[in-house]
Amino acid sequence: MIIQPKTRGFICTTAHPEGCARQVQRQVEYVQAKPKVNGPRNVLVVGASTGYGLASRIVSTFAAGANSIGVYFDKAAEGNRTASAGWYNSAAFEEAAEQAGVKSYSIVGDAFSDDIKARTIDLIRTELGSIDLLVYSVASPRRTHPKTEEVFSSVIKPIGDTYVNKTVNFHNGEVTEATIEPATEDEIRQTVAVMGGEDWQMWIDALQAAGVLADNATTVAYSYIGPQITHAVYWDGTIGKAKNDLEETAKRLNAQLGTKGGRAFISVNKALVTQSSAAIPVVPLYISVLYKVMKEHGIHEGCIEQMYRLFSERLYIDGPTPLDNEGRIRIDDLEMRPEIQAEVASLWEQLTTEQIDELSDLVSYRKEFYQLFGFETDGIDYDADIDPVVDIPNLR
Repeated sequence: MIIQPKTRGFICTTAHPEGCARQVQRQVEYVQAKPKVNGPRNVLVVGASTGYGLASRIVSTFAAGANSIGVYFDKAAEGNRTASAGWYNSAAFEEAAEQAGVKSYSIVGDAFSDDIKARTIDLIRTELGSIDLLVYSVASPRRTHPKTEEVFSSVIKPIGDTYVNKTVNFHNGEVTEATIEPATEDEIRQTVAVMGGEDWQMWIDALQAAGVLADNATTVAYSYIGPQITHAVYWDGTIGKAKNDLEETAKRLNAQLGTKGGRAFISVNKALVTQSSAAIPVVPLYISVLYKVMKEHGIHEGCIEQMYRLFSERLYIDGPTPLDNEGRIRIDDLEMRPEIQAEVASLWEQLTTEQIDELSDLVSYRKEFYQLFGFETDGIDYDADIDPVVDIPNLR
């Protein structure tokens, strides 16, 4: 079939296997050209098929030579429907790892469930023995609690007051005002249940109880803080409440693992084009302006550059990991430089539909959005007939 992008709001309902494979290969080649990292040996990435999770797995494998297991919830091609981008990404990763002679396995299913945790533990025990790094990078709008079976749904809303600010339709460049009503207490509770730290804690507890977590293990989960422009809808909103819960979980896990030489961290990462960030009002417009400013200063980074820096300059270095006053790793340090944020804030005040291309890098935002799904990738013939069915090597 000939696969073209079909969008619905902030998602693309099709994905291109060759385009996704090319994007994964670009990340692999970036890491292979960098110095090796004296890092983990056996890695579990929960949420491994896109964005920071995928980049973490690539860095672990191709910078540190680590074996890995990726857990993710993605769908294979069926009938006239393509597979999801994460499926194609993972197939390309598994093939590259196999060619490099590194063990890698995939488990597809609901990471929140007890069944997937049990299957993962069995695989670790059989193939790896134990893991010394758990990357928790789950991004999901819903969660079914494995004990109570309650279904939680997350929302992206402010807390307390109605929020009004600029936003953009990144498909056509129209700048408008977004008005978002505040969340209810139950919406806050449900968002924390989905995006907070409870499931991360459950993974660590299950791995420890099964004896497959190495004594000196490290675990890291990802967060974002961002500038004042986005705080009301992000850091001070429902997502921020969930991220606060994630941070409290990290502190508990650090104490829990520390008794055997282990560590737990929150890494605050840079704003990037991801399937998750595209769903947050105001954020795509902010990212478009941020990209323009950071590129002009020569300090722009994507997922793979961020994760390589996390591993090589923070997690696996001689001496203690540099942390901020709240105990967090900050690889959003370039984004949050005062001079960068001052320029972004100045451009933000001037943004209109008529000036969007002049004052932002919306063109790159739009291109990167489509590249998440394998489109607009150099060297791919998108008019060619292609088989959407792709098998994932080492799928368990």
